Amino acid sequence: MFGLLSKLMPQRLIPFSQASKTKDYEQWVHFYEKDEVILRVWNQPRKYLPMLKKFHGVISPDFSVQRNMPFTLQAMSITMGRALGNFWQQNLIEVIPNVRFNGEKTYDIAFDGLDEHANLAIGTLGCLRNKEERKIFEAGLEEMMNRLHPKNLIVYGDMPPNIFDQYKDETNLINFPSRISVVHGRKK
Repeated sequence: MFGLLSKLMPQRLIPFSQASKTKDYEQWVHFYEKDEVILRVWNQPRKYLPMLKKFHGVISPDFSVQRNMPFTLQAMSITMGRALGNFWQQNLIEVIPNVRFNGEKTYDIAFDGLDEHANLAIGTLGCLRNKEERKIFEAGLEEMMNRLHPKNLIVYGDMPPNIFDQYKDETNLINFPSRISVVHGRKK
């Protein structure tokens, strides 16, 4: 099942848009970026395979799953990220699955096929900006924790204690501040 392959954990992350500009391959590539950036990989996955193989691993893509999108487009976004992660695993790249959900109707597709007690990743960018989005995120996170019980959970972006501290006893939480936070000096 998806997620079983990666036993390694990232120490550092680099966004996909910067990966071709570095010679420092001792890090993991992430895809917490705009969909148009990630679509380059979706449209030509073999083109980027040699570059991605140079890195320690990748976190599977985080295509947008917005509440105002029809369910079929939400499901397609989740499936596209999962399909690229599977493709990379088949090509012997270490992959940590990104989990993306947005409300109860997305739970089954978001969690199916992922191993329990595996290493998983989640992004919080855009998920905490208002009370309604935060409530939906918190409910999805709780459902993910109840279904998958990740061994390690990488959190890319803000990791508010009032949301995440309740899971510290059941999983190892690893926070990577967003690039925006780092640039603006809000996080390490």
